[in-house]
Amino acid sequence: MDTLSQLKNEIQNEYQTTKKFFEVYPETQNDFAPHEKSMKMMPLATHIAEIFEWPNTILKTSELDFANTDYQPKKFTTKEDLLKALDENYQQGMNALENANEDKLNEMWALKHNGQELAKWTKYGSIRHGLNQITHHRAQLGVYYRMNDILLPGSYGPSADYQGFQ
Repeated sequence: MDTLSQLKNEIQNEYQTTKKFFEVYPETQNDFAPHEKSMKMMPLATHIAEIFEWPNTILKTSELDFANTDYQPKKFTTKEDLLKALDENYQQGMNALENANEDKLNEMWALKHNGQELAKWTKYGSIRHGLNQITHHRAQLGVYYRMNDILLPGSYGPSADYQGFQ
């Protein structure tokens, strides 16, 4: 089985769907959140864009320790910046997959906080987890759009807002 080709196809499909969502992103609603415990709309969309880079990080490292990193989420204010970040992160993720070999996918990768292991998967499982995160958070974004009367593009078929496929 050519797992890398399948992952690349999945990421490409998720990228195309996410791009449609970002193309209708409402800059006037950057701070919208449906609940006080919910992420605001722009940080949520930014997080989705950043996940597309994860295959690159996963394939080049053996772990990510949240307490021992200088990572800071990007802070965007425009749809243009969001789309640019999506494109750049997608390219980084795809390039990493293009340059990987199947054996690399069997290596282990862990999420940690201050040395404490939170989760551990194979690198394949970690990348799949990232794909699941994209789907999950894009669905959240879709709810935010619904609550603000923004027409939803189709994800895995047509949305109720359009006749036919979007």
